[in-house]
Amino acid sequence: MNIILLGPPGAGKGTQAQYLVEDRGMVQLSTGDMLREAKSSGTEMGKRVAEVMDRGELVTDEIVIGLIREKLENTDAPGFIFDGFPRTLKQADALGELLEEMGKSLDAVIELRVDEDALVGRILKRAADAKAAGQPVRADDNEESLRTRLMAYFKMTSPLVGYYYAKGTYARVEGMRSMEDVRKQIAEKLDT
Repeated sequence: MNIILLGPPGAGKGTQAQYLVEDRGMVQLSTGDMLREAKSSGTEMGKRVAEVMDRGELVTDEIVIGLIREKLENTDAPGFIFDGFPRTLKQADALGELLEEMGKSLDAVIELRVDEDALVGRILKRAADAKAAGQPVRADDNEESLRTRLMAYFKMTSPLVGYYYAKGTYARVEGMRSMEDVRKQIAEKLDT
């Protein structure tokens, strides 16, 4: 089973992906993690990633799809969780073409639906708690930056909801509930 988790920054995609790894043995494919791993790998693809990132440029969709291809070819997991990818319709098309070419399918796209104001409050509280505990806090975990990141997410990613709804793979869960409740909602969607 291959799935995409959609949701804005702070919605809990990473946490829910980890639950799916634990519960179902799936492999989480986070583009950020894959890029960092590739950069330090020394492979041909890794060298391309390092060159682009060292210049301060965004890695192209072609490179990201190449990294995903490598992961899919070199892992015999029962399924993959795409976390943070795709973000655009162009990326969704490229991922669909790659999966089809490899004889794989996309079984579900699950959106963690959130209330923007409540999400900002949740992230700010988490940052304040981390700071109070002496843990590192992201420099952009402030209300203005969070709202800017959310706006960018919604502008870029919202077309994917309609795209995957039309393909019959889209489902939505209430992402503001407890982590365990969200975990149960996702399991129900995947098991129906």
